[in-house]
Amino acid sequence: MSFFQKLKDKFSKSTDNVTEKFKDGLSKTRNNFANKVNDLVARYRKVDEDFFEELEEILIQADVGFNTVMELIDELKMEVKRKNISDPTEVQSAISEKLVEIYQSGEKTTGHINIQEDSLTVILFVGVNGVGKTTTIGKLAHMYKQQGKNVILAAGDTFRAGAIDQLEVWGNRVGVDVVKHSEGSDPAAVMFDAIQSARAKSADILLCDTAGRLQNKVNLMNELEKVKRVIEREIPGAPHEVLLVLDATTGQNALLQAKTFKEVTNVSGIVLTKLDGTAKGGIVLAIRNELNIPVKFVGLGEKMDDLQAFDPEKYVYGLFSTIIEKEAE
Repeated sequence: MSFFQKLKDKFSKSTDNVTEKFKDGLSKTRNNFANKVNDLVARYRKVDEDFFEELEEILIQADVGFNTVMELIDELKMEVKRKNISDPTEVQSAISEKLVEIYQSGEKTTGHINIQEDSLTVILFVGVNGVGKTTTIGKLAHMYKQQGKNVILAAGDTFRAGAIDQLEVWGNRVGVDVVKHSEGSDPAAVMFDAIQSARAKSADILLCDTAGRLQNKVNLMNELEKVKRVIEREIPGAPHEVLLVLDATTGQNALLQAKTFKEVTNVSGIVLTKLDGTAKGGIVLAIRNELNIPVKFVGLGEKMDDLQAFDPEKYVYGLFSTIIEKEAE
């Protein structure tokens, strides 16, 4: 059974709303990437060096990342040789299978969130301004509240004008408390008060916003270290997650941001926003393969419940769904 057939059997008849969100949210990337692969396969009668050169170009244009593309092409060539594949249509299934393998290989980093069952869970959010960090916090607050969790937000981005108000708007919309200080105040002091408030209210989850644009990397590192130090002093082992929020529409720039933040703080996972707004959704693979950081959530739309836990198989199904349905008939 081909990998396409396996994906079809698993997802095509699924009534799972999340699978549909991946399918709909990745439509721009699918129209750009998968359709180009389909056209490539249709134009070639055999799998040769020219075929792989064009495939390489398609993958790079989809922001899969140069290093990841080179690895993928090498592995595909070995697969073609090992299985004696001559028909280009058979390569489509191999590509989708290798994309999942790339995501799942490397260090055993996990996509699940490290929720503390019997104590307060602290999740710290980092990322530059404009990537959708505050919106992400609001949507996650909504998700956890729907699960019956008692959630509190900490307005730690005290430097950006309007950041505190924006988080408070989300708090009101979702129906959760927001701990805040005045603009320009010490973010670490906000975290201290937020932890005390969370304890007093027996909260399950504390979601902490941080400043996104400090003058240089040294300032960024010092501020984040100070915030983390206060959190860890109050709750040993916290923060339990440090989630870096990236905008998928910025492509390779998102990869550069990830590298910078990885240098200055212990990022445990990525939240990739606006994946539905880009035709270059291959950035998911570049981040995972080149930085060994798992993508834990993806933004697949603007609705409150359009932030979804990342699933590599649903991601690949979303990329190739039209081809999978056709080829696996």
